Amino acid sequence: MASLRDQVFQALRTVQDPELRRDLLSLNMVKRVEEDDGHLLIEIELTTPACPLKHTIERDVRSAVSAIAGVKSVSVQFSSNVAARRAAAEDLAPAVRNIIGVASGKGGVGKSTVSVNLALSLLRCGARVGLLDADIYGPDIPIMVGVNELPNVTPSHKMIPLEAHGLKVISMGFLVGQDEPVVWRGPMLNSALRQLFADVEWGELDYLIVDLPPGTGDVQISLVQLVPVTGCVLVTTPQPVALQDARKGVAMFRLTKTPVLGLIENMSYFICPHGDRVEIFSHGGGRRAAEELGIPFLGEIALDTRIRVGGDTGRPIVVADPEGEVARMFLGVAEAMAAQASVANLGAASAAAGSAPGS
Repeated sequence: MASLRDQVFQALRTVQDPELRRDLLSLNMVKRVEEDDGHLLIEIELTTPACPLKHTIERDVRSAVSAIAGVKSVSVQFSSNVAARRAAAEDLAPAVRNIIGVASGKGGVGKSTVSVNLALSLLRCGARVGLLDADIYGPDIPIMVGVNELPNVTPSHKMIPLEAHGLKVISMGFLVGQDEPVVWRGPMLNSALRQLFADVEWGELDYLIVDLPPGTGDVQISLVQLVPVTGCVLVTTPQPVALQDARKGVAMFRLTKTPVLGLIENMSYFICPHGDRVEIFSHGGGRRAAEELGIPFLGEIALDTRIRVGGDTGRPIVVADPEGEVARMFLGVAEAMAAQASVANLGAASAAAGSAPGS
């Protein structure tokens, strides 16, 4: 008869990661099983500390092994080892596990605000996170995170990112005067973006969030050509004009064979002080567009004056009110994005190995 430990491993083969759709053993997520007189301790290693379905995995593990005769109690512990993108032979950021671009088809949809709060949400989950402001013509990140000074330089002439609320941050805004315009053509933009990767001492990061300029121009193309990105997310508002431009953004990333991790509907609705919900820019268009385009819908972010105040004062809402409803919205979107990043990385690794995920 199989030992209790062997029966536990057999039971764990029936438990799947809900996002990756493979069992925990084949994904090498079961890191430790200890048994003492029927009392079990099981350690599961997640592909991201921002796993949105951690409680589902715990429930399924408990259910699978509790049915085994002789099991008296089950303790499930979690650790994480963030799934990494496939790096290039000459990678400009070799110690960065995931590079995720945050894009929008048009300006004015709150893309930079979303970038900042997603990065801070991932940080709250326990990930090592950096934020690169690649909106070179209009670098607003310094105001939003509340830091703006010239970075220090290492002996090897690499810039050291500034730190804001625990984030490592680099922006062209740190390098040019506050009122000094950046008047550059495409080749200069490409060179600047290269330097923001190669000439910055990013160190080891789980996620580098790249705030891209609006539209489908030089910087977006340069990003996907310069470094292997995990994928990009699109930010839109519910109104038709923004959704139309978001579709163009999705089409551009598909042309460059860049994974689209999903769509975020910002300014989804407004709750007035009296408690009434007002759909200023319509509502639900983001979810419908994501379904039409065949990409994940990562979630909705409400329109809230505290988000604007946080961005203006350098204390983003995730920092200013971390337990509030809006911060929880950003956290949910960040978790969904991190899960899709893990799916994209597994898919890339499986494709390279000649098999599809789930096979």
